[in-house]
Amino acid sequence: MGLNGKVAVVTGGTRGVGAGVARAFAEAGADVVTCARRPPQEPLKGTEFFPVDLRDPDAVHAFFAQLPRVDVLVNNAGGAPYRRLDRAGAEWHARVVELNLITPLTASLAAYEQLRRAGGSVVMIGSVSGTRPSPGTAAYGAAKAGLENLARSMAVEWAPEVRVNTLVVGMVRTELSALHYGDEDGVEAVSRTVPLGRMATPADVGAAAVFLASDSAAYISGASLLVHGGGERPAFLDAATAHREA
Repeated sequence: MGLNGKVAVVTGGTRGVGAGVARAFAEAGADVVTCARRPPQEPLKGTEFFPVDLRDPDAVHAFFAQLPRVDVLVNNAGGAPYRRLDRAGAEWHARVVELNLITPLTASLAAYEQLRRAGGSVVMIGSVSGTRPSPGTAAYGAAKAGLENLARSMAVEWAPEVRVNTLVVGMVRTELSALHYGDEDGVEAVSRTVPLGRMATPADVGAAAVFLASDSAAYISGASLLVHGGGERPAFLDAATAHREA
């Protein structure tokens, strides 16, 4: 799955999942360009960083226009803090949708001509929050559901020149895990709910992204690849009393 000589752009590729994806592409031989509002705290080996506000269409188009080539676009930038629906106004939730749905669309459109010329690939970083209820991050979950649908439509419209796929990512252990799951005991407790017994690492997500962008996935487009360790153990299994082991 070597990507020698390919140019891969990873949005939000400076920390967490994005940094893991950027490292994976660099290790696969790609020339990696990352972009975000703020630079990484420590330089990522084998990558070049550009400051870009991905919510600014003009800035996004200017960023891609200066790149001589784009073979892969990984739309990773996104996220949302925990906020119940009735604890914020519609404008706040709209900004969450903008960041997680409109921003990937903006970047994809800005990169389209270069991707088309290269016979390239787009990888959307989706979430299991888009496939199940997402209390506390409802707007985020709705945006990720939209992102997956957007990717399927793009895959049809942009074929055969550009492939478009989505990674549906579950819980990932990053430097920000404590914000979502609490202390180390909380992280370990949540990890035990995953059938594989642990959260994903950014490297796990990166490896899957490299696969979808590589020639090994040359006939895969419009697909959603689950990267969630088997999903979540259904709550009713733990609540039921029948057939409980002694």
